[in-house]
Amino acid sequence: MIDHDVRVHRSDENLPRVGQLAWKMAQVAVDPVEVEADVAEMIINRIIDNASVAIASLNRAPIVSARAQALRHPVSAGGAGASMFGIAERTSPEWAAWANGVAVRELDFHDTFLAADYSHPGDNIPPILAVAEHTGRSGAELLRGLATGYELQVDLVRAICLHAHKIDHVAHLGPSAAAGIGTLLGLPAETIFQAIGQALHTTTATRQSRKGEISTWKAHAPAFAGKMAVESVDRAMRGQTSPVPIYEGEDGVIAWLLDGPDARYTVPLPAPGEAKRGILDTYTKEHSAEYQAQAWIDLARRLHHEHPEVTDPGNVDSIVLRTSHHTHYVIGSGANDPQKYDPTASRETLDHSIPYIVAVALQDGTWHHVDSYAPERAARPDTVALWRSITTEEDPEWTRRYHSLDLTEKAFGGEIVIRLKDGRELRDSIAVADAHPLGARPFARPQYEQKLRTLAEGVVEDAEIDRFLEAAANLADLPAGELGRLAIRAADSVIDPSAAPKGLF
Repeated sequence: MIDHDVRVHRSDENLPRVGQLAWKMAQVAVDPVEVEADVAEMIINRIIDNASVAIASLNRAPIVSARAQALRHPVSAGGAGASMFGIAERTSPEWAAWANGVAVRELDFHDTFLAADYSHPGDNIPPILAVAEHTGRSGAELLRGLATGYELQVDLVRAICLHAHKIDHVAHLGPSAAAGIGTLLGLPAETIFQAIGQALHTTTATRQSRKGEISTWKAHAPAFAGKMAVESVDRAMRGQTSPVPIYEGEDGVIAWLLDGPDARYTVPLPAPGEAKRGILDTYTKEHSAEYQAQAWIDLARRLHHEHPEVTDPGNVDSIVLRTSHHTHYVIGSGANDPQKYDPTASRETLDHSIPYIVAVALQDGTWHHVDSYAPERAARPDTVALWRSITTEEDPEWTRRYHSLDLTEKAFGGEIVIRLKDGRELRDSIAVADAHPLGARPFARPQYEQKLRTLAEGVVEDAEIDRFLEAAANLADLPAGELGRLAIRAADSVIDPSAAPKGLF
C-alpha cells in the first residue's frame, strides 16, 4: 500500500490531476491486477449475504415503496435492464440499484467495516451488479468491479472520519461505487475521475438520518448513493465534468465539511500491480443490529445461560457497559437521545439502542430480526425496567482498541458490570463478535449459506435457493450476459403488487 498525503489546496496552487485523491482512486480502478482467489471467495460470500438480508425484508414498507418506484421506470435503451430482489421484472440500472440497495440495507444485517469512520461496504454490490447485468458483463468482470468498490471504500474509511463532522457515512460509498463501475466497464481514468467527483458531490449529507428518531430514510441513504454513482458514471461517460479538486479544493469537501482548511489525511491505496484485498478486512453480521451491538448480543446470550438471575429487573440495581467512544456516543446513553429508551420507538431507533438490545438479549438468550424488535416485545414492562437500568460509559482502552490498526487487537465490544441488589457485582467482557474472523465461530461459506436458508424460509422455494447458490458459487465462470442468474425470485404469492403505495411515477 502507498500512503497518500491529502490536504486542502488554494485555488491559485492549481493542484494537478495526478496530485488529487480522486485521480489516485481512478488509477486504482483502472489497474488491471487480477482478483485473488480468497478475495473472489469473499465477494461471493457477500453476494450471498446481501441476498439473505434482502429476501428477509421483501415485504417491509421501505422495500415495497422503493420497488414500486423502480417498477414505474422501464428498462432504459442502453442495455438489457437489471433485476430486483424477489420479482421477475427488470428496470433500468439506477432504479434497480435503488430498489436493491434499500432491500439490502433495511434490516441492518449485512457486512461492515469500522476504522476512522464506519461503513457497510456490501452497499457497493447493488449498483455495480445492476450496471453489470444491464450491460451484459461477465462474472469475472463483476468480480473485478466489486473488488475495486470494496477496496476504495475500505481505504477511505481507514483514513477519513465523516461522523465527527456529522456527515453520513454514505459519502464514502458514492465514490467507491462509481470507481467500481468504472473498473467493471473498463472506463478510462479520466472518466472514472470525473464520476468519482460527481458521486461524492451529490452524496454528502448530514447524519441526522441516524440520530434521534431514526426514520425509514436510513435504509434509503446508501441506495441513494448507489443510484447517484450509476448516474454519475453515465454523465461522465457523456463527457460531463465534476467539481475539481473535489476533496482538496479550498471550497471542497475537506475544507468545509470535514477537518477544515488546515486538515491533512493519510489515505492508503494499493500500489500499481498490488492486489485489491480490502474486502478481507471486513466482516458480516450474525444478528440484525448495528455492528457495535454484535459482540454485546453474544455476551448477553452467554450471560442469559450462566447467570439467569440478571434477566429479572427485580434482581438488578444497575448495568454499565464500558465501551468505546463510538459505541457510547452513537448507540449508547452518551448519544443523549431519549428515544433510545422509548418503548414506542421505531425499529430503526431500537436497532441503534445498545441498552435496548442488551436488555432483550439478556432476557431471551437469543436475537431475532423480527421478533426482537416487535412493539409488544419492546413494551414488555419487565424489559422496560431492565432496559432503563442499563447505561454506557466510554473507556479509553476500549476506544483505543476500536481505532487500532492492528486487526488482532481491534475490538468492538467492552466490559459489562452488573450490580445486583443483593450486593454482588458481575463482570464479563468480549472483544469481537462470535462471527468475526477472530471470533468464537467465524463465518465461512457454510454460515453464509445457512443465513440465506434461514432468512429465506417461507419466502423462497428451496429449489430456487439451490439454483441461486450454484450460480453464485460459479460466479467467476458466468459468461457475459448471464448475471441475471444472480437474481433470486420469491415464491408465488409472497409479494402482492397491489400493496404498492402510490406516488408521482
